[in-house]
Amino acid sequence: MKLFSVTLVVNGRAVTLRVEARQSLADALRGELGLTGTHLGCEHGVCGACTVLLDGEPVRGCLLLAVQTEGTEVTTIEGISPPAGLNELQESFRRHHALQCGYCTPGMVLSLHALLARDPTADEEAIREAISGNLCRCTGYLPILQAALHVAQSNRLKRADTSSTQSSA
Repeated sequence: MKLFSVTLVVNGRAVTLRVEARQSLADALRGELGLTGTHLGCEHGVCGACTVLLDGEPVRGCLLLAVQTEGTEVTTIEGISPPAGLNELQESFRRHHALQCGYCTPGMVLSLHALLARDPTADEEAIREAISGNLCRCTGYLPILQAALHVAQSNRLKRADTSSTQSSA
């Protein structure tokens, strides 16, 4: 079995992986780096449980070969959390009970994290589109939608406060 060296940045840290040509990124993250927040569900790219960010964009870790990630930046669910506690989106998921079994949660959060990075005040339609490739069997999606809408609304209020502060100065 031939192994290939792949150098990339994972969660802000440069790493070199030794992987088989056919090893998926999700398997490499879990097996080589111990990043078990990347879940494997269907392994066909349908469920979204394996979603990670590749150069800031959501991708299916089960469909992407680890050797294809040479020179890229990969962010997993472990990489978006602050050193202590949860980020704003994760905290909103907690507050809105937007997880039950938690299996889909990392993929949902990363898909929404990417959306809110591009569009901090995303509307309901954009949020629904962002999670349309992530399957959840437990929540019925409404709490997930409410959690994301809460963050987007909070961002709108922050923008409004900043605008009114700047215009009154």
